[in-house]
Amino acid sequence: MRPDAAMIFCAGFGTRMGALTADLPKPLLRVGGETLFDRMHGLARKAGIGRVVINAHYRAEAMEAHVAGMDIAVSREAPEILETGGGLKAALPLLGEGPVYTANPDVVWAGPNPFEIVAGAWAEDIDALLLCVPVARAIGRETGDFAETADGSLRRQGPVIYGGMQIIRPGVVARMAEERFSLNLVWDALMAEGRVRYSLYPGWWCDVGTPEGIGQAEQLIEDHAGA
Repeated sequence: MRPDAAMIFCAGFGTRMGALTADLPKPLLRVGGETLFDRMHGLARKAGIGRVVINAHYRAEAMEAHVAGMDIAVSREAPEILETGGGLKAALPLLGEGPVYTANPDVVWAGPNPFEIVAGAWAEDIDALLLCVPVARAIGRETGDFAETADGSLRRQGPVIYGGMQIIRPGVVARMAEERFSLNLVWDALMAEGRVRYSLYPGWWCDVGTPEGIGQAEQLIEDHAGA
């Protein structure tokens, strides 16, 4: 079944951005005239995703004000930030029971809609599908995160970079005992069971985690305008 709910992670501190995020959450930084959040949210809506949820912690009021009137549910994390896994777990009641997309807004995709690509590769015999990019088509990263094993599942270290988007079944997150944890813990458990795979994105990708990444992403957008 094609997922119809997406969580966009918006709670982080954005510390690598330095002064740019002193008073602003990183998803509200502008790249190519559009906020990182709006760019990712637009891709989700263009893919026909009906339910969008964000989490908020750092400068939460700014994120809540930005999404007001957008038909977006907000999962506010307080007093502590819950990390990616804990944030997703806390938001599950807002996301529904089926598989969900998760997306990091601090990246730029150049090419087909990434939500469409990962949805097209989703299979019922797995619990998570990570959308990855070969190092050669990634800007801002030089080393990979994963490789494929002989049986088609994943292992750590290899030639592809996790692009910050996936489809995952909520049950594998809900079963985690911790309240505050990284999605890496979930992936490690699924890799041990052979229940996680990746799909390769056919276009280009840029990490927008640092001030330098903003200029790199804007150049990527310009290079692929109209493509």
